Amino acid sequence: MSRARRTPRQADIARVAGVSQATVSVVLGGNRTGVRLSERTRLRVLEAAERLGYVPDPVATRLASARNNLLGVYTFTPAFPIDVADSYYPILAGIEVEAAGLGQDLIMFTGSSAAGDHTRIRRTRLADGCLFLGRHVPVDAVGELLASGFPIVYIGRRTELDGTIPYVGGDYVSASAEVVARLVGAGHRHLRYLREPDEAPSSDDRERGVRTAAADAGLPVADLVVRTDGTDLTAATLAAWRAEGVTALVVEETDTGAVFHATQRALRSAGISVPDDVSLAVLGRPPGTPPGPEISGFEVPRREMGRAAVRLLASLLDPGLGDPAAHRLLTCPPVAGETISGVRP
Repeated sequence: MSRARRTPRQADIARVAGVSQATVSVVLGGNRTGVRLSERTRLRVLEAAERLGYVPDPVATRLASARNNLLGVYTFTPAFPIDVADSYYPILAGIEVEAAGLGQDLIMFTGSSAAGDHTRIRRTRLADGCLFLGRHVPVDAVGELLASGFPIVYIGRRTELDGTIPYVGGDYVSASAEVVARLVGAGHRHLRYLREPDEAPSSDDRERGVRTAAADAGLPVADLVVRTDGTDLTAATLAAWRAEGVTALVVEETDTGAVFHATQRALRSAGISVPDDVSLAVLGRPPGTPPGPEISGFEVPRREMGRAAVRLLASLLDPGLGDPAAHRLLTCPPVAGETISGVRP
């Protein structure tokens, strides 16, 4: 009967390398104490460790040293997206590229947001610091991490905990205002802005940009904003708006895409052509949109958000890498698209 292979220990490495176990500990720990060792001894220890397949315990390593070169990534969705059409995919791709460039490894954590169980956030301490993705912040759990001095960075602007959460987000206010200004320039005076009903800083920023631009242009704003989960967007709704003189729809885009896809369905059901009958703009071009004219709006720089968030987290861990602003908003490039046209009789 064969025996299971025993996990090699530092004592095994010391025996193979012909050095003391203390020397092995110093070498594998990165020699943070400044012990004088010859390069030949150091290489001999590393070669023995590699030959034996030694893998340090991450928890023990974290307790023994200040850094593991491990960055955590925590999402509140049930599982990480693997579809390139998912809005999180380019963010994760950016995170991976930047982490690799900085010589950092990644640990992926998934939350159970459906059950409201955020106690597992404490597991992120296995890493040196952690990036968070999600529309909402579990204030108690994240506040506990911040209070302990554990470095975190959110991807997306955050206002919770008195604005103390470091973040990298998109400048949705300016980008949304630019979209409305583009519609006004095409002659549109009556708009409807459709947004999801829940509260999130990214949604509030988009609405603020829309309202500001509409007010600056002297547009009627009494019925400008419509909060909807998409279930009440019907062909009859759109027909009523057109009868009232509405010539353009502006739609919020989120990671769920609920309102955008509901708007597309209602337009098809009503037989309304875009942009011949009504112009359409989306505040954040959604990945994986259906075939047809390119949607007008703006691009969310998701990949660069991921990269910038890694750089910010790395700077919190190592001030020698620079001191970028703890709160950073990236420009959202406009997308001209083909769904905005001049007002027609």
